[in-house]
Amino acid sequence: MNKMNVLDKVKELGLLAVIRGPSAELTVKMVDALVHGGVMGIEITYSTPNAEDVVRTVAAKHGENIVLGMGTLTKPEQATSAKAAGANFLVSPICEPNLVRAMVATDLLIMAGAMTPTEVFQAYSLGADVVKIFPGSLGGPSYVKALKGPFPYIPMMPTGGVNTSNVADWFKAGVVAVGAGSELCPPDLAKAGKFDEITKKAAEFVGVIQTSRS
Repeated sequence: MNKMNVLDKVKELGLLAVIRGPSAELTVKMVDALVHGGVMGIEITYSTPNAEDVVRTVAAKHGENIVLGMGTLTKPEQATSAKAAGANFLVSPICEPNLVRAMVATDLLIMAGAMTPTEVFQAYSLGADVVKIFPGSLGGPSYVKALKGPFPYIPMMPTGGVNTSNVADWFKAGVVAVGAGSELCPPDLAKAGKFDEITKKAAEFVGVIQTSRS
């Protein structure tokens, strides 16, 4: 998929699971559980052990049935290695110019992190396709609504503080998608082998997303 196809798919899904897995093996099982529950947007963070190997395994297993990316990029060289591993999109929690330029150079869909209006504008100016509002819990949907005032043309996606009770508010504020981590796929459930509960959470989240945007 090219960049625009991936962006269209992210908008269509409206939800990315941000996975900080406790181990490579458990992370793959977490992905399986999420997909079984209907979550087809998957972000494997670099804070996951052997993250690139996980992406290779997930890409081989699920192919184009999902949109697969890598997140928590903090080093420019991670951009090319993440693409080589099979990522369709790249996400960073920060907006460091050299990092964002390296991400943009991959021709993948890019999401750079920002919080203040200056950071939001800088991230978009550097070439981010979507600005990741992080941590979303700090300002909430009302903050994104305020940001959309001067920046109605900048696609935004919050991560952090997103749950089933406030998803509708985020979309009303104008976001293109939301990123959900521990509220959607708690590592503790994976450690306990409770993958059926992750699947249940995934199905609930997907249902709320669909209802929120209908």
